[in-house]
Amino acid sequence: MARGCICCVKYMLFLFNLLFWLGGCGLLGVGVWLSVSQGSFATLSPSFPSLSAANLIITLGTVVMVTGFLGCLGAIKENKCLLLSFFIVLLIILLAELILLILFFVYTDKVSENARRDLKEGLVLYNTDNNAGLSDAWNTIQGEWHCCGVMSHNDWYAALHENVVPDRCCQQFYQGCGRNASNTFWTRGCYDKVEEWLDDNKHLLGTIAMCVLVIQLLGMAFSMTLYQQIHRAGKKYEA
Repeated sequence: MARGCICCVKYMLFLFNLLFWLGGCGLLGVGVWLSVSQGSFATLSPSFPSLSAANLIITLGTVVMVTGFLGCLGAIKENKCLLLSFFIVLLIILLAELILLILFFVYTDKVSENARRDLKEGLVLYNTDNNAGLSDAWNTIQGEWHCCGVMSHNDWYAALHENVVPDRCCQQFYQGCGRNASNTFWTRGCYDKVEEWLDDNKHLLGTIAMCVLVIQLLGMAFSMTLYQQIHRAGKKYEA
């Protein structure tokens, strides 16, 4: 009976972590593809030049792959050390997520203020040498989101020290349109657009967060259950 219970939990945990590991492989592949094919696309923040979409996805994919591998191997080998390591890794990730979430809500205004200031400082680097990634990022965001600057197109005037904006700020886009003051530019800042998108999709984001939390808790529960079953079975065998 005990052996049957161990086998059931073992294969459930193995399948759970196999999907987890495959998801990590997929994320890592997407991150590498982005890094190779769109290497010029970088972060908008001059304070965190490595905080690009590709690097974030690669990091997330690596963490998910390693965690899934620990769970798969621990389950199939019925190795208590690996199962405990898997549990501890998930617990650390969960605690880190909760701490970051609490800090974010406590210091929301401070985070928002620093983010706006950092983004505005990054505008100065637009079209400068070795910052093609930042320029491409702003062009893509302004073109896709129909926005201009951080808070408004005036941010570009202050950053570039002339009444010029990137061409992607123009509602009627053509080469050099940003130098024509008579053209109509997008009136909304990109920061406001992002905040609006987050507010419109808060229920979806909350659902995704809850799903991630449930998956983590299930993984911890399965691993600890299997760990305890193996421990008890070992004691009975020794007795």
